[in-house]
Amino acid sequence: CDGRKYCANTVQRSLVSGGGKRNGRSKKWKEMLKLPHISQCEELRRTIDRDYTSLCEKQPIGRLLFRQYCDTRPELKRCIDFMDAVAMYQLAPDEKRRDFGLNVLDTYFNNGSAAHLPDIPQDVVAACRERLEQSPCKELFNDFNKIVRDYLSGAPFSSYQESMHFSRFLQWKWLERQPVTKNTFRHYRVLGKGGFGEVCACQVRATGKMYACKKLEKKRVKKRKGEAMALNEKRILEKVNSSFVVSLAYAYETKDALCLFHIYNMGNSGFDEQRAIFYAAEICCGLEDLHRERIVYRDLKPENILLDDRGHIRISDLGLAVQIPEGDTIRGRVGTVGYMAPEVIQNESYNFSPDWWGLGCLIFEMIQVDRRVREDPEEYSDKFSEEAKDICRQLLSKDPKERLGCQGQGGAGVKQHPIFRNINFKRLEANMQDPPFIPDPRAVYCKDVLDIEQFSTVKGVNLDPTDDDFYHKFVTGSVSIPWQNEMIEMECFKEINIYETDGVLCSDLDVNRPNPPPKRGFFYRLFRREASASAPATVRGGGAKVPVSLLLLSLFLFPGLVQKVSTVYGIFNTPE
Repeated sequence: CDGRKYCANTVQRSLVSGGGKRNGRSKKWKEMLKLPHISQCEELRRTIDRDYTSLCEKQPIGRLLFRQYCDTRPELKRCIDFMDAVAMYQLAPDEKRRDFGLNVLDTYFNNGSAAHLPDIPQDVVAACRERLEQSPCKELFNDFNKIVRDYLSGAPFSSYQESMHFSRFLQWKWLERQPVTKNTFRHYRVLGKGGFGEVCACQVRATGKMYACKKLEKKRVKKRKGEAMALNEKRILEKVNSSFVVSLAYAYETKDALCLFHIYNMGNSGFDEQRAIFYAAEICCGLEDLHRERIVYRDLKPENILLDDRGHIRISDLGLAVQIPEGDTIRGRVGTVGYMAPEVIQNESYNFSPDWWGLGCLIFEMIQVDRRVREDPEEYSDKFSEEAKDICRQLLSKDPKERLGCQGQGGAGVKQHPIFRNINFKRLEANMQDPPFIPDPRAVYCKDVLDIEQFSTVKGVNLDPTDDDFYHKFVTGSVSIPWQNEMIEMECFKEINIYETDGVLCSDLDVNRPNPPPKRGFFYRLFRREASASAPATVRGGGAKVPVSLLLLSLFLFPGLVQKVSTVYGIFNTPE
């Protein structure tokens, strides 16, 4: 058993650590990610939503291509540089923010500066400088940013849509929308079990990116009437775009399963207080992102908190999450015993209060390890500082009206607790804070394969055409933002996104150059040549005639036949 465990984990360490010079990419990765000729994107050009926020800010590849376009025009490049400088000002440590702000004013609002932005009134600039001297708040340049953004979303955005950079964006969108199948991935070992099936490690062949594939067995979902729950989780995962919540990258189906792909590393609890505070801060940011979309999570517990490959928190398993209409509350006794808030257990109305109770449970358990039970009063060991005790007591208030985070300010109120005084949340949200622990890329952060309980076979359930409507809603292929991030993160975008070769516009962007025919494989060329011949070439021997193409195919598949064939049939002949 130990030998098998070593073997399984060695394979896992090998696949996680990389894949050599190509970083896990297939040898044919450039063929898999070949951009189409621009003529194939005309339908997409006519139908795509021309929204500046979506195309130039939210979509990562769209953002990069719009910036590349702006780099070709000095007046637009100054606008982009200004917005970047404001972002750095907002992320600066408190003690350095004033100096960053003065540098922004001197660079972009000084009449003698080469980067001067002329459209901001001087009295507004003077008022801003005065406020900066008094209190350099993070929101100081918000009005300036709005003016510049409104300008970029006007005429510059219109001209961008006529450029080769926008054509290239359409090519990437075309590629993003191509079908996803099981052959898109390499499938590795089982990592664990979900409610409807196994969770496996997978790798995208074209990029080398690792994911966890959550397989929902179709028959198991149908037997437990879990279609609504599965579809709800999938839609919420698509909707949320947070650095602290697992992202859905792909959704596809096989004959037997529906498949969702997530970030995959896992972590454990039992930390020193400073490490627990860092994780609590990131969980707080994740909950705030969910609540901003009116989503209550309802199942916060250590098993659902993962670490990504850089050591940052990801909230996972959104099967019990639900979106609450504006101004409404909900009821529902759902969650995990030991982490359910009193109002949930008592089936009272609530909105986001159970999540802040769950955060209190997590902080308590991260420091003290022992799982707490709702009926028991908290007993704090000497591992807790007074501030740690205080935030736990406020979050674990049994009356939601008195609970921290439930008094009108939400996550912003939790962030103001003194225990987070050393956390710069702007930098944290930008992933600019170093985590206290980085997972070893060669280690396996999951149970051994032999320790994972197997699912039993589902009996008495048959799939039929009435299930197709559910599958159609579920299977949507690549999810835009995570897919584009993958292309950038794995450096595929950098290597493929070339506009010119030897000073000549790339053929795929040139409307005057025809789309070259696709390359055909060996067997296609072989059988086409055979079909076009008036009489097939044969091998004659022993009174039998064997088509050359069939013989070559057999030799290719079964090289051991070569000696026997040469003995029995002799030489190749053509008909007389």
